[in-house]
Amino acid sequence: MADFLKRSWAEIRLSAVAHNYRRVRERVHGDCRVMAIVKADAYGHGDLPTAVTLEKAGADWFGVSNLDEAVRLREGGITRPILILSYTPPEEAARLAHYDITQALLDGEYAANLNAAATAAGVTVDCHVKLDTGMSRVGFFYHDEDDDRAALDDIAAACSLPQLAVTGIFTHFAMADEQDGEAFTRRQFALFTGATAALEQRGITFALEHCCNSAATLRFPDMHLDMVRPGIVLYGLLPSPLFEKTVDLQAAMTLKTVISQVKTIPSGTPVSYGCTHTADADAVVATVPLGYADGYPRTLSNTATMQVNGHRVPLIGRICMDQCVLDVTGVEGVAAGQSVTVFGDTPSADEVADLANTIGYELICGIGKRVPRIYL
Repeated sequence: MADFLKRSWAEIRLSAVAHNYRRVRERVHGDCRVMAIVKADAYGHGDLPTAVTLEKAGADWFGVSNLDEAVRLREGGITRPILILSYTPPEEAARLAHYDITQALLDGEYAANLNAAATAAGVTVDCHVKLDTGMSRVGFFYHDEDDDRAALDDIAAACSLPQLAVTGIFTHFAMADEQDGEAFTRRQFALFTGATAALEQRGITFALEHCCNSAATLRFPDMHLDMVRPGIVLYGLLPSPLFEKTVDLQAAMTLKTVISQVKTIPSGTPVSYGCTHTADADAVVATVPLGYADGYPRTLSNTATMQVNGHRVPLIGRICMDQCVLDVTGVEGVAAGQSVTVFGDTPSADEVADLANTIGYELICGIGKRVPRIYL
């Protein structure tokens, strides 16, 4: 293990990332490509080490959120195609071309501006059309075949622009991970396939059509098309509780901290800011150097547990900026310097996130930069 300050750290098992990729690969047909989503620093796991692992495992494409993320992968040696899923300023056309990055086309105006910048720079930019079939974020707005048919005209115009090489089209599902989301997802899929069929009648075809995120990849194999875009499952977390026991995943991140002090407090002693916890009996408490400045949510105060010497122990009192307190009463051999598991296999990130009234995605993405990533 690398030398690092043993305060709080995240252990990243790259073998788990590769394992999870293989579980996805088994779910798709042989001609279907897999775009590994490594945006947001690979969901907090470290984008370059993760992407290198996934490229070796066979990932066909990578998905990122912005140009800086894409360039970091290219300069780190990643050679597979990279798609920027959201906005890049059109004036960056030259860099998009230089680094061979594929850009999402968001609407007709954006396509025209990107084409103008590419013309001025003397380059051609590879692009995928983003079709908004239900998310109402970015993309050509196409929520109704009749009311929004003008979007197809805008897409056709974008595809005719001389300095844009439009090689793909995609959409994103809003409810594929919801128990009652099948009808809405199928409606989105019908809109998407209807739009591509209508464009094909105009002579406009795409080398790659893709729409499946992690949830849809697992739940709707009939929607895999040319490529799927798994994200959260690559890191060993579920898109939602709907997918419990449906796929064999391994947690890639284990967040750990260390005991900084152990003390005995008498009954009636308050703990931490606001005195929101008071010991109802003599108690042994352990302080750990982990707090909300590390990305450990303050909403977990008085609710979360951590694992100490193989025992789940409660977090008591409010989480501070840099520290929090555990009740280790009855746990043998607790001493300063011992490692503590915050989340990983037990408790899982999904379990901890649920206690914080959020999702595993937010929890792992929010672990701060001052928490070193240690690659195993």
